[in-house]
Amino acid sequence: MAVLDHLEPKNVFSFFEEIAAIPHGSGNTKAISDYLADFAFAHALEYHQDAMNNMIIIKEATPGYEKVPPVILQGHMDMVCDLAPDCTKDMTREGLDLACTEDYVYAKGTTLGGDDGIGMALALAILASEDLAHPRLEVVITADEEIGMLGALGLDVSRLTAKTLINLDSETEDTFFVSCAGGNLTHLTMPVKRGPYPGTPLSISVSGLRGGHSGIDIHLGRGNAIQLLGRVLAEAAGYTDFRIVDVKGGGRENAIPSEAQAVIVALDPAGIEKACARMDEILKKELATPDPGVTVTVQPAGEALPMSRKSSDDLLFLLTCTPNGVQVMSPDIPDLVQTSLNLGTIAVGDLEVDLGFCLRSSVDTQTRMLVDRLMQFSMVVDGDIQVSGEYPGWPFRTDSPLRELMTQVYVEQFGKEPKIKAIHAGAECGVFAGKIPGLDCLCISPDMTGLHTYHEKLYIESTQRIWNLVTETLKRMK
Repeated sequence: MAVLDHLEPKNVFSFFEEIAAIPHGSGNTKAISDYLADFAFAHALEYHQDAMNNMIIIKEATPGYEKVPPVILQGHMDMVCDLAPDCTKDMTREGLDLACTEDYVYAKGTTLGGDDGIGMALALAILASEDLAHPRLEVVITADEEIGMLGALGLDVSRLTAKTLINLDSETEDTFFVSCAGGNLTHLTMPVKRGPYPGTPLSISVSGLRGGHSGIDIHLGRGNAIQLLGRVLAEAAGYTDFRIVDVKGGGRENAIPSEAQAVIVALDPAGIEKACARMDEILKKELATPDPGVTVTVQPAGEALPMSRKSSDDLLFLLTCTPNGVQVMSPDIPDLVQTSLNLGTIAVGDLEVDLGFCLRSSVDTQTRMLVDRLMQFSMVVDGDIQVSGEYPGWPFRTDSPLRELMTQVYVEQFGKEPKIKAIHAGAECGVFAGKIPGLDCLCISPDMTGLHTYHEKLYIESTQRIWNLVTETLKRMK
């Protein structure tokens, strides 16, 4: 039974519910891409689906708009998959369990995928409408945005004729984003050796953190569970000797990790318990405002072969010393983060440890600086780094007819001026602006909170307002 069928705009939420029923995490986009192809076929629209699962759907102009320049509506089809600690859903195979209050839509126990399922739903509702006036529409839905904008980077734009692009992938209705940082994903790996060590196996966890989007929330002082786990282990080293067996945490490089766990073998279990109790008290005080739910726990673990002394020390060095968070604030734009990195994932195998970082900067040379810095850390532990998913920044355009028109419509509908901002998060507008000379871009979406976490919410009335804004803008382009 439909959960959102009573919400307005009806078509938007109907498409959103259909999208939510299809697993569409990053790297798992074939099914959602095929859904978009089926939609286009059913509505007799021209469409192009590439090998990366990117989708272009074209709808010709309505009568009277044939000579109006075309417009790109753009979003992405993949979502970040994050689970609540007690949720057992397999997000690679199962759809979401949607629910709503009077104010917002959410998913039970998981991320909602409003980023960017609502962008897709808005675009599909516009394409499906028979009474909206608009110029030629070139709807572009890319794959694997959340893991480095891979779809946008690989997209052939030769079929696109528009020089105006409305990106539907943001989180605040009162803000027009008009510039963004560039960045990449950098993985640092170090070799691991293992050997027997006498002691008691224990599992240490840091949990209860809010997490968040590393481009949007990185400046809010929220705890990074992997980095905090490093602090806990460093504290424990002052109480007793131990060896690390395993560390895991985080789900995506671009999401601030909300929990992390380590398995160790310790000579004095009581010392570990004392260290964890002390750090639990310390972190609750330090993070009382941004992360009041932070918790450090310790419990028995199963037997396993631990790392050697050197491998344990090298890993502890990386967990405690590699940079994380805001590195440089913009000297030109107030309150804008210029350069940051996020330690988003850690995975330990039998022979190797992998730490995944998301690097961002509006200054390309500072992104390179962070890569070089991580390379120096990798050399200390006889490791290496790999860089992938590099994407360009999106420079501010002083002359923007799209921004002027949408601002006029916004003022009429909202009774106030929108905020015009640069964003530290990456946006596909930068990729498209690099591929289509002279492209005029703007990024907008309904209000959402908790992006990239299982606390994600999409606000209902805001979705109606953004629908009105976008559709009226298309109408006014004549």
